[in-house]
Amino acid sequence: MPRALLALAVGAFGIGTTEFVVMGMLPQIADGLGVSVSAVGMLISAYAIGVVVGAPTLTALGVRFSPRQTLVGLMVVFVVGNALSALAPTYETLAAARVLTALAHGSFFGVGAVAARRLVAPERATRAISLMMVGLTLANVIGVPLGTFVAQQASWRLVLGAVAVIGLVTIAGLLAWMPGDVGEPGDLRAELAAFRRGQVWLVLGLTMVGFAALFAVYSYVSPILTELGGIPEAWVTPVLALFGVGTTVGTLLGGRFGDRYGFSFVAVGLLGTAVVLVALVFLARTPVAAVALLVLFGTIAFSLGPVVQNGVIEAAQVRGGSLVSAANQGAFNVANALGAGLGALVLTAGFGYTAPMWVGAVVAVVGAGIAVLARSVGRRQPAPANEARLAEVGSTPA
Repeated sequence: MPRALLALAVGAFGIGTTEFVVMGMLPQIADGLGVSVSAVGMLISAYAIGVVVGAPTLTALGVRFSPRQTLVGLMVVFVVGNALSALAPTYETLAAARVLTALAHGSFFGVGAVAARRLVAPERATRAISLMMVGLTLANVIGVPLGTFVAQQASWRLVLGAVAVIGLVTIAGLLAWMPGDVGEPGDLRAELAAFRRGQVWLVLGLTMVGFAALFAVYSYVSPILTELGGIPEAWVTPVLALFGVGTTVGTLLGGRFGDRYGFSFVAVGLLGTAVVLVALVFLARTPVAAVALLVLFGTIAFSLGPVVQNGVIEAAQVRGGSLVSAANQGAFNVANALGAGLGALVLTAGFGYTAPMWVGAVVAVVGAGIAVLARSVGRRQPAPANEARLAEVGSTPA
């Protein structure tokens, strides 16, 4: 494994930790700043806004630089944002600092995915992206629980300060290990022209629909476990840790099988997701079976992430592809909102906690259909070897 991938994974770990650890520190932050827990909860929305704004904006600004330069610059923003968050004297200052931190999120993963696949042979591109993304899944297994514990025992400011240090370690790793010639400055017009390709929008749609199935269920996993499975609340955290382990294993498996089978793997994975969710409908009240199925659900769902991330870059058919790569990160956020919203809709209608599972299963089947279409259209696209020539003349519509 190229050591530069380790630097990318460390950065992903830091980003994942700072994004999700706030959820576990809400009471401590509220007490420290003298505001309500609900007000601190709005920091989660503020971060999401920063991701949506920052992904296309900073990626577009970074096109004129090499991937290493862009990634280092993004990590500088990340470090400054977390340092300011740790030192924030007021709620308003913390909110602004969180938005600043989030600006680097989507762009780092977008540009990082492009850099990761250039560090290895083409047939190992998806595996390289999966190794970077493992940092994000490990954040939920290690970073968030550890950060929550430190916040409870010491200070939430210490946690955010430690995340800033992780950013500094990432910068050091990128400067030491990321080759300066892993990619050259790109052309913004060519990057934008990639959005004229129908295959790009097909893959973005696949991300938004396919991963909505994940969030339709995962957003309500705690009440599913307690209300349906009868699992004590004290056991929810260990179960979520097991879920996190499953997502890590799935991410690694997705990198291995994605390189070999591409969108065929995504289609089969989404159909498998639907089958698991239907089984969960009938077995959710059996605790052992419910936990096993939820872990399997997370394993399958997260195995698909690296594949679609690599797929959208290939669909762009341009020399860089960082802008469409960052757009796919935005599509993940849309999937999050769509899935959670659909789940809330059926719950509000009074259909019970099995309803989000049915929603997830249906959405997964629709996503599988889009994956099959993406596979068919992708086979008619020019070979990746044409990327340089297409970048010179500008991409053409699909």
